[in-house]
Amino acid sequence: MFAEADSMFRPPINRAMRTLDRSFFKQTIPISAARIYDNKNISKYRTALEQSKDVLEVERIITIRPDPVAAYANNNGKCLLLKPEVKHDDSSTWSAKLRDSVKAEGVGVVPYELELDYKYWTYHDIISAILPENELGEIPSGFSIVGHVAHLNLRDQYLPYKHLIAEIIMDKNPNIKTVINKIDDVGEESEYRTFNYELLAGSGDMNVEIKEEDCIFHFNYAKVYWNSRLNTEHRRLVALFKEGDAVCDVMAGIGPFAVPAGKKGVFVWANDLNPDSYNSLEDAIKRNKVERYVRPFNENGHNFIRTATASLFHTHHTVRIFAKRPRGAVKFDLRTATPDKVLIQPRVFNHYVMNLPASAITFLPSFIGLYANVERSLLTNPEGSLQMPLVHVYTFSTKSEDNVGPSIQICKEISRQLELDVDEEITPQTPETAVWDKRAAKDAQKKAAKADAAEARDAEKKASSKVLIKRVERNKRKYVTAVSGLEAHGLDLKKVAKDFGKKFATGSSVTDLPSAGPGGKEITVQGDLSDDIYDYIVENYTAVPEDNIECIEDKKKKASS
Repeated sequence: MFAEADSMFRPPINRAMRTLDRSFFKQTIPISAARIYDNKNISKYRTALEQSKDVLEVERIITIRPDPVAAYANNNGKCLLLKPEVKHDDSSTWSAKLRDSVKAEGVGVVPYELELDYKYWTYHDIISAILPENELGEIPSGFSIVGHVAHLNLRDQYLPYKHLIAEIIMDKNPNIKTVINKIDDVGEESEYRTFNYELLAGSGDMNVEIKEEDCIFHFNYAKVYWNSRLNTEHRRLVALFKEGDAVCDVMAGIGPFAVPAGKKGVFVWANDLNPDSYNSLEDAIKRNKVERYVRPFNENGHNFIRTATASLFHTHHTVRIFAKRPRGAVKFDLRTATPDKVLIQPRVFNHYVMNLPASAITFLPSFIGLYANVERSLLTNPEGSLQMPLVHVYTFSTKSEDNVGPSIQICKEISRQLELDVDEEITPQTPETAVWDKRAAKDAQKKAAKADAAEARDAEKKASSKVLIKRVERNKRKYVTAVSGLEAHGLDLKKVAKDFGKKFATGSSVTDLPSAGPGGKEITVQGDLSDDIYDYIVENYTAVPEDNIECIEDKKKKASS
C-alpha cells in the first residue's frame, strides 16, 4: 500500500519527449481532507492527527490548505490533507483519533483533489520521467556552478537529451541563467587552461561574479581558468602564509590565492600568462582594495620566477597600518601620523606557488641556482639556521591504496627536473620510506583522534542545545515568533530566516538576542506561527532533534498607566 501511495505523487512519464513540455507534467490526485470547522483549532487537530498518522506526509506538500468547497474557502475555511489510505466515505480507514474528532464535530472528512504541476517536482523527478529506463542508473545531476553559469560535463549517452537537461536545470535553479556543456578537456587546445563549450540554454552571458574567502572576483568564464572545487585548497594554502610574508604566485590566474593573501597582509607578486586572466586579476586587486600588497604581472612563468626574485631583492616597499577609528573620531593626516604598525616587504620570497598541475613541475629548472648569489643572512631565520623558500608545486598523478608508489614517482621526476642524482633506487621498502609511512600513520591517528573528540563534543553540545520557539505579543494584539538556538545545530540563521520568509510569505530576519550574550542572535518572524515553525523545523532540518524543540509564550508587559 505504501509503495502504491508513493507512486501516486510521481510525475507522469513521457520517454519520447525531446522538447520540454511543462504543461504535460500535471497530476490530479484524489485524496481526503479533514475540514476544520474553527480555525482556532487548526494547531490542535493537526497535532492530534499527525500523532495518529492520518496526515499526509509527502515532501514539499503543504498540508494546511483552503477548504475544497468555495463557500467554506471564501470564509477562510481550512482543511488538513490526509494520507491516501484514509477514505472520506469509509470510516473504517480512519484512526480512532480521527473518528473521535469527527464525533466531537471539530472536523469533517471530505473529498479533496490535490493538483500537482511542473513546479512541484524536482529536477530528478522530471528528468527520470523523460530519460529511457536503461539510462536511469547515472542520471546527470552533478555540475559546477560558476556565478550564474551551470557547467555540465555530459557523458555521450546523455547528449541527445542535453537541451532538455539544461532547461530543467535552469527551471529548478532560479539563480542559473546560462547552461553550458564542456566539449574538450581543460587546456586541451589552450595554454591558458580554457576549454571549448557549447551553449545549451540561457542567455550565453559568461561574465560572472564569484565570492570566495570574503573576496569578489569578476571575470569571463569562457576566457580564464576557474575551478570552484578548489576553494578548500585555496583556503588551506593561504592559511600557511603569515602577515608580512612575500609570496611569488607564478600561475596566479585571476587571483584566488593572491587576493585573499593580500587581505591578510601578505605581499604577493602575482603573474599569469593569459592577458584576460591578468585583466581580471587587476580588477580583483582594485575591487578588493589590496593594491598595497598585491602586484599583477603578465609574463612567461619561467622568466617570472627569476625576474621577480631579482626585482624583489632590490625593491623597497612598506605598508603603514592604522587601526580603525570609531565614527566621529577626529580626522588626522595619514602622511604625518604615527602608524600602529609598519609592514616591510621582505627582500626574498617566503613561498613560491605554481598551481598549473599539467606542467608546473617542468618549471622547476628555473629555480636552479636562483639564490646562489644571495646573502646568506637574508635566508637565515631568527634561530640562525638556513630557511629556504617553500615551493608549492601542483601536479597530476595516479592514485594507489597507500600513495607510496605515486609519491616516489613524483620525487623522481622532481629530482630529474632539478638535475639531482639519486644514488640508489627508491622503493617502498627503503628505511626513508618506512620512516615516512610510520610518521604518516601516526599523524593520521592523531588527526582521527582529534576529529573523533571534536565530533563527540559537538554531538554532546547539540544534544543539550535547546531550540526555543517563542510567541511574543506586541502592541494591539500583534504577534511575532522568535526562534533561537538553531545555530548550535549547525544551521545558517540567515538562510533559515530566508526559508521561513518564503515558506510563510511573511517578514523574517535575524536580530540580536542580548540575553544570549555578545553576538547572540535569533530569528524574528512576523505573525503567530509557533506551531507552523515547529512543524517546518521538524520536517526540514533533521539535524535538530524534535525533543530539543520547545514552544513557549512571552507576553509583552504593558506599561503601567
